[in-house]
Parts: sequence; structure tokens; C-alpha cells
Amino acid sequence: MGTYHAGSRAVQDRVGVRERADHVGASIGEGIKPVAAAFLGLQPLLVVGAADPSTGEVWASALHGPPGFVRATGPRQMSVTGAVAASDPLAPALTGDGTLVGTIALDPRTRRRMRLNGRLRPTERGFVVTAEQVFANCPKYLQKRDSYEVVADRAGQEPRRGSELTPSQAEFITASDTFFLATGHPGGADASHRGGNPGFVHVASPLELSWRDYPGNSMFLSLGNLDTDPRAGLLFLDWTTGTTLQLTGEARTEFAGTERRVRFTVTQAVERPSALPLRWSAPEHSPANPDPAG
Repeated sequence: MGTYHAGSRAVQDRVGVRERADHVGASIGEGIKPVAAAFLGLQPLLVVGAADPSTGEVWASALHGPPGFVRATGPRQMSVTGAVAASDPLAPALTGDGTLVGTIALDPRTRRRMRLNGRLRPTERGFVVTAEQVFANCPKYLQKRDSYEVVADRAGQEPRRGSELTPSQAEFITASDTFFLATGHPGGADASHRGGNPGFVHVASPLELSWRDYPGNSMFLSLGNLDTDPRAGLLFLDWTTGTTLQLTGEARTEFAGTERRVRFTVTQAVERPSALPLRWSAPEHSPANPDPAG
């Protein structure tokens, strides 16, 4: 897979950052370096994004386990022990040999994150991903959470499914300081992080939400994917209760001078109460977060 495809190039050119994108893109490789392997081995959480092989819907989901459940098992191979629940909308994608997946490991304790995109192969204990893109992101807009604990007796409840947001789900989104975005294009998939102060995601109606695209590394991998294919998946999680909210639908980017806003139309919502057994400490919001009212 090349560093950039036509969609990313189109957005870079529109914003006028192609030269900077070429410089930053030099950090993207296929190999998992020792420092990245060590980072993976410490994480209790991995977010994965992919398209359902039968419906084409794009979903993002969170996998969890004791540190070591995600690990590098080769120069270009990441192995994951465990799976999502059978009722998780991402489950069909994680059982298909050769599925294009995007993954992101994010550590709120250190405000570090690592993305690994590639092709999946199921195994008896989970799956492996052969890496095609591996890179780190800066800590901008990432909230710091000093510690977590495992709530051993927390049991996930039956998912609540719908075709639009409920009032409580809209409140959940508005109160969030973090979500994950899954996108794709014909040659690959990607999972990325979006962060800001609560209120940075605006719910316009039960079928539409939006967020301002804050200045970042200028690669425009996610927005480039959306320029090529509008299908997307969003994952919101409650860092205290473990509840997750997964959305699938389509997203479009609106450009107004130097400002960009992404509008997402919901087609399905899946809320999974107490889905994750992790309870994180209160956040320290990033000093880089803009005022969501601005």
C-alpha cells in the first residue's frame, strides 16, 4: 500500500499542505519497530475498524484484554488474542481471511497512540494483522488518564440497536471528549482518534452529528478516505462505565476557508452497556483542545 492515495492527495492539495504531508508521511512504514512492539505489549485496549463483508457497512469496535493480548509476533505481524462478542457488528469482518483493517492502540496514561493498518487473518485464539502501514501520532487533542482498573464482575449487557440516536445517546456523545473514526478506501482501512473538550461533537438531530476537524499532521488519511468512500464508523466509549456506542453511516467534509467540518449521517446505532471491564481515572484534558464553542 502506498503512503497516500488519490483521496488524501485531493484533500492535501485543497488545503495546500502536500509538501508537509510528504515530509510527515516519511514516518509511515511497514515494519513494527522495537519501541512500537514494546508499546503494544503494554496496552489493555485496541480499537479496530473494518467494513462488514456482506453489507459494506463500516464499524469500529474496542477489544480488550490483559497487557500482552496485543503483541508484535514478527517484523510486520501483530497478533491479537480474543475476539469481539458475536453480537458486535464488527464480528463478521474479524472472521474473514484477508479483511482490510485499521487499528489504533491508544494509551491515555502516556498520551501516546500507534496506528497499524493491514490485512487480517483469523487464528484459533483471535487474529493476526500483516502490517502495511505503521506509524505513531502526536499527543495533540488526546486526554490524559493516569490509571485504570479492571472491574472483574462487570458483565456486558445485551446491545440496544436502532436506526437513529436516542436522547440519552445524544447526551452521551455531547459529553464525550474522545471518539474513534473508522474509514476505508479500495486499497485499505484506517482507524483514527478524535479528541476535544466535551461538546466538540455536535448532535444536530437523531440522524446527524458533526465535528470540527482540528489541525493535525496534514496527512489527511481519514478525510482522504472519506473523499473516496463516504462510509464510516464511529465508536464512543464511556471511560468509567465501559459502555460503548457504535455508529455506522456516511460522512462528508465541508470546507470553509481554513476551517473544516465533518458531518456524519447515522444509519445504525448499537449501544452496548458495560461492554468493557476497564474503569479509567478522571481525564486531564489536553491543553491543545480548542474551545468547542469557538
